[in-house]
Amino acid sequence: MQRARNLLAEARTSGLPEPDAMTLATVGDDGSPSSRTVLLKALDSRGLCFYTNFESRKGRDLLQRPLASVTFYWPPLWKQMHCSGPVERLTAAENDAYWATRRRAHQLGAWVSQQSREIDNPRLLDEALAAAEERFRDRPIPRPDYWGGFLLRPRRVEFWTGREARLHLRECFEATSAGGWRRFWLFP
Repeated sequence: MQRARNLLAEARTSGLPEPDAMTLATVGDDGSPSSRTVLLKALDSRGLCFYTNFESRKGRDLLQRPLASVTFYWPPLWKQMHCSGPVERLTAAENDAYWATRRRAHQLGAWVSQQSREIDNPRLLDEALAAAEERFRDRPIPRPDYWGGFLLRPRRVEFWTGREARLHLRECFEATSAGGWRRFWLFP
């Protein structure tokens, strides 16, 4: 994971607007794939952490089929990173600790958004926000039970480096049953 941390550090210091943005792909209970952009919130020896509404489409997908892949793409750097593997929910303590670091506006947003559900009119978001602001006026905002994080434990990681003539480098690492990593290269 050190290589992943180094690449993320490079992206973060490059001046890109959202270096932690990653495309998350999941599969629904009907077998349909779905992808969306989420933000990486932590990368440690266990894997990659991100947070969401458990009742959203991605949340439901991950709870029903706990496998996912993510792709980071940094075009100006000519680099990508792909990670795939099993996913698990973070603990309540981990969720609470991260929740406490969020800006108040983002905490309110988690209470207001019924993520992935249809809404009759976007104006209803503003009305729900005003109601939430009143509800939590002058007190800390608790983390909703339906909101928290997931940990993707990579079983496969690919580092892509763009090169001229589309002869890109694709260096892969695959977890072994012995607890190590097998390194190999792919044709572009």
